[in-house]
Amino acid sequence: MHASSGKPADVLGSAPPELIILDFDGVVADSELLSNTLLADYITSCGRPTSVDHAITRYMGRRWVDCERAIAEDFGAPLPPDFQERYRSFENGRMRRDVQPVPGITEFLAANLQQRFCVASSSQPGWLDHVTDKFELRGHLGTNLFSASAVPRGKPAPDVFLYAAERMQVAPANCVVIEDSAAGVEGGIAAGMRVIGFLGGAHIRPGHHERLIAAGAHDVVASFLDVARLLNLRPPVI
Repeated sequence: MHASSGKPADVLGSAPPELIILDFDGVVADSELLSNTLLADYITSCGRPTSVDHAITRYMGRRWVDCERAIAEDFGAPLPPDFQERYRSFENGRMRRDVQPVPGITEFLAANLQQRFCVASSSQPGWLDHVTDKFELRGHLGTNLFSASAVPRGKPAPDVFLYAAERMQVAPANCVVIEDSAAGVEGGIAAGMRVIGFLGGAHIRPGHHERLIAAGAHDVVASFLDVARLLNLRPPVI
C-alpha cells in the first residue's frame, strides 16, 4: 500500500512517467544500513560515540564531502586530512563485498523494459558502476548512472536531478524521482519533479515515513510493487 501526503490526487498522472530517476543507495542497493553501521563504528572509534540511527538521520543521502562537513560539525573540530582514507581502511572492502540489492528492484526493472530509467546518486561513479555490474543491472540502467560528484552542489540541492534530466533529454516536469532520504526528496522537489518516498530498504526506522512527507514527498511507498501500482507500471514478479 502507498500512503499519500494529502496533496492533490492528480500530482501523479495516470500514464507512466517519461523518465524515472532512481536514487541508488537505499533504492537500488540495500546499502544504507551497512554503510551507516560501518560509519558509526568508525566515528565512535575516533572518539565520538555515534549510533547507527544518528548516522542515518544526519549523514544519509549526502555526498561524502558533505558528510565530512557534518561529521566535523559533530566533532566540533576539523577532521584530519586522511579521514576518508582511514575510513576506507577501517571498512576494508566490506561495502563492496557485502552489499545486496533492495528487495524487488531487479524484478521491477525486468518487468518494465519499456520504461526509461536512470540513477541520480550522491555516491561516486566507481561505486555506481561496481554495484550495477554486481547486481547484473547494466542491461536495465546502461551507463545512465549520474553522480553528484559531477555537479556543484549535492543533495538537498536539485543539481544532480537536473543534470540527470538534461543528460536524458527529458523535461523535469516529466520525471518521477524515487528517493529514500529526506535530502533526496528535498532535492527532487527543488528540481520541479514528482517525488515518491521509498521505504523498502533495511535501514528504515520509525518516523522515516513522516520525515519524507515533511521533506515534500508526494507519496510514500513501502515496496516496488507499490511503485508499480502508483505509476501504472507492470508489477515485479517475485
